[in-house]
Amino acid sequence: MQKKKRILLKIGSNTLTKETDNISRGKIEDIANQIAKLQDTCEFIIVSSGAIAVAKQFVKLESKHEEVFVKQALASIGQPHLIRIYQEIFREYGLLSSQCLLSYSDFEKQQSKTNIVNTINVLVNNNYIPIINENDTVATDEIQFGDNDKLAALTATLLDVDLLIIATNTNGIYTKESFKNNTPETILVVEDFDHLKDEVVNSKSSHGSGGMASKIEAAELAKNANIETWIVNGLEDNFMTNAMNNTVPFTKIK
Repeated sequence: MQKKKRILLKIGSNTLTKETDNISRGKIEDIANQIAKLQDTCEFIIVSSGAIAVAKQFVKLESKHEEVFVKQALASIGQPHLIRIYQEIFREYGLLSSQCLLSYSDFEKQQSKTNIVNTINVLVNNNYIPIINENDTVATDEIQFGDNDKLAALTATLLDVDLLIIATNTNGIYTKESFKNNTPETILVVEDFDHLKDEVVNSKSSHGSGGMASKIEAAELAKNANIETWIVNGLEDNFMTNAMNNTVPFTKIK
């Protein structure tokens, strides 16, 4: 049997909501449809934000505590709903999925890292798609710094994936000059990382806590592990299959 290409797909809140205030079932259907088409040649691990966005749809918490604790509580409420939506929709496409909650401290302990690798390999080998999110109830890194971009890169490195795909709300990374002129032009291939950092214009999205700078940091972590990163426009339908067929502009970081 030919070895499947292992892909880690990172989906931010802005992509999952299609830049609205609600999780888009249509977007999750689009992701499931693409995975179903690619499953003969690719195996997928997903890092997904969106728990807080789901909770905000139907609950408003009153609290005198700092905002970060309210967001942790919202994540706790939203996470089961987020996974249920994934499981319902993926099942319609014949896909099995599971939930994995990680925190950054898990990547600092050898035993934890070994456990993550072993568990996820068992899941993937049995045709389950792990859906990973930060364990926001005990950790605040994703809430405060970067919408799971770093978590995706650390996970990609740990699991030795072949490709990291970061779905965002732009056609990849734009040149600084074109962005200023309101004529966004995508940087298609990146080989010089220092030059790339000079080009980055950082703007955070409405739901996400990241921005392009956190995606560059994630890509750099992946590059150090010899993993290629694609930054694609996840708002478009068929964003992965179109990127693979080179029919849309996106940024490839080698």
